[in-house]
Amino acid sequence: MGTEGHNTRVIAGRYRLEARLGRGGMGVVWRATDQLLGRGVAVKELPFDESLSAAEARRQRDRTLREARAVAQLSHPHIIVVHDVVEDDERPYIVMELIEGGSLADRLATQGPVDAAEAARIGIALLGALRAAHAAGVLHRDLKPDNVLLEDGTDRVVLTDFGIAQVAGAPTLTENGSFVGSPEYTAPERMSGVRTGPESDLWSLGALLCAALSGESPFHRDSLGGVLHAVVVGDIRPPAQAGPLLPVVQGLLERDPDRRLDADRAERMLRVFRETGSTPQAPPPGYAPAVRAPHGRPQDDAGRRSPVPPTDLPGPDQRQEQLLRQPTRRVLVAALAVAAMAGAGVSAAALLMEDGGGDGGRTPTSSAPKTPSAGPSSPGTRTPSTPAATDATTTAATTAATSPSP
Repeated sequence: MGTEGHNTRVIAGRYRLEARLGRGGMGVVWRATDQLLGRGVAVKELPFDESLSAAEARRQRDRTLREARAVAQLSHPHIIVVHDVVEDDERPYIVMELIEGGSLADRLATQGPVDAAEAARIGIALLGALRAAHAAGVLHRDLKPDNVLLEDGTDRVVLTDFGIAQVAGAPTLTENGSFVGSPEYTAPERMSGVRTGPESDLWSLGALLCAALSGESPFHRDSLGGVLHAVVVGDIRPPAQAGPLLPVVQGLLERDPDRRLDADRAERMLRVFRETGSTPQAPPPGYAPAVRAPHGRPQDDAGRRSPVPPTDLPGPDQRQEQLLRQPTRRVLVAALAVAAMAGAGVSAAALLMEDGGGDGGRTPTSSAPKTPSAGPSSPGTRTPSTPAATDATTTAATTAATSPSP
């Protein structure tokens, strides 16, 4: 059982919790000291709810252990390091490296949007992190500015909060009675319950790049129903600030996941921009869209390449035609039903339940983003779509996610 000290608490006889760094839908993150090794760490504590049944409490503990296992098997300079997992008074805690610095969301709120060169740098780092996670069979499923940390002094980009990560072979968990996740950054195939896979994380990255460049997600709306409609069927209008990186943003925000730009090509295009100041209008020759593995799980690169470049990829002259294409009728009906019920006050959890692997239904047809919107954006402001971890000087992991099968 944890021991109480002067404004501190020691858990597992080793980790002294000292200051709260942030709170999110899936826990509280503390600045702490590892008294055995004498180093600073971040500790994520699952909130305790006395109203939970024994089964529900066990499900919460399982979720925390799943997050720890997902991250512990990953080794990459742009992924948060998990040092330990402990239980104290039947409550699990995840001990992680302490990143001295705030989140990308904090930077956007205090300093305003970043320029294209910085957005490209952040994008390259996150693409490396996602490739490492996907190769290990881990989908992040909640990529957003709040879950990207920027280390003071080095500006190292660190992907954190795998609290809703899906691990190949692990059971799917749902959050009772609430919608957990970030609709403004959730891919349409997950939102409509069609499927989920590595491509869904790449859509989220496209929305994140728009937010980094303009201050908010291109799918931000005033209501949950509005967000769902914008993600699944609305016109996709990248902000004007995305112009220098538009080919990458458009490729990542392709509604058809089979046609979405893959991580390798996206990184290559961003690197060309950083070296030359110009982004290629299309992926390099030989580009092949990612192929979904069974049950939406990641495949290795060998299973994602086509020996013959496809002939129907969007080029500059094809974009206008693609603007007119819309998702399938099934997805449209599902999205409108969800939006209508959300407007009527129906619980979001009842509308968007956790996906079960994403096998049902047809994939949305291609709907390429429109050219950048010249409308005013809000530099220096952001509107989180879900409770976000707040942070003054240091941040380290929080949150969760979902989707429905109409």
